[in-house]
Amino acid sequence: MTEQSAPEFPPHAFDRIDESDDALFYAPPRLVTHIDEGAIAALSNFYAQVLNPGDSILDLMSSWVSHLPAELEPGEVIGHGMNAEELAANPRLTRWFVQDLNEEPTLPLADASLDAALCCVSVQYLRKPVDVFAEVRRALRPGTPFVVSYSNRCFPTKAVAIWRSLDMTGHAALVRLYLERAGFIAVTPHVLANGASCDPLIAVVGKA
Repeated sequence: MTEQSAPEFPPHAFDRIDESDDALFYAPPRLVTHIDEGAIAALSNFYAQVLNPGDSILDLMSSWVSHLPAELEPGEVIGHGMNAEELAANPRLTRWFVQDLNEEPTLPLADASLDAALCCVSVQYLRKPVDVFAEVRRALRPGTPFVVSYSNRCFPTKAVAIWRSLDMTGHAALVRLYLERAGFIAVTPHVLANGASCDPLIAVVGKA
């Protein structure tokens, strides 16, 4: 079942303030980080707990940094994003591709070819999140994790309406719903940073 037919999502849930072409919005490279150093450290530490050496990892909606632990030696890191210059500047990516998931949610990846998938502070921009997440699940090996993290920052004009209407706790429930609708199991939220000394950061993890 896609998000368009799920009764949990109201009409216009995935509308945005700015409905112009996403390719135009993301055309200028943004070589900046979207969470602060404390939140980055918390995310990197969490990745160290769920990722293994030699893993084949998908970094979905990536940029010029992946926040992977420095000591981790994955087998490969496949980057996806909307800006080729950003992806080319990311030293952790072994290969990458540009694709507008709001137009084409199908991923060019083989079935059961990944050991982990990551989506850092970008889920709020997906207009077809269940379709995209189902594609991630298809590409993951059974029992492997998909880590979806988010903070309280975003480009509000490109975030979908349902995201803008919720708080951090509501976002966790929404991401959990996306994952469960896409067929993930053992979906668990983790508070990585509570916002006391750095940006707040929550990761919701589903197992394929």
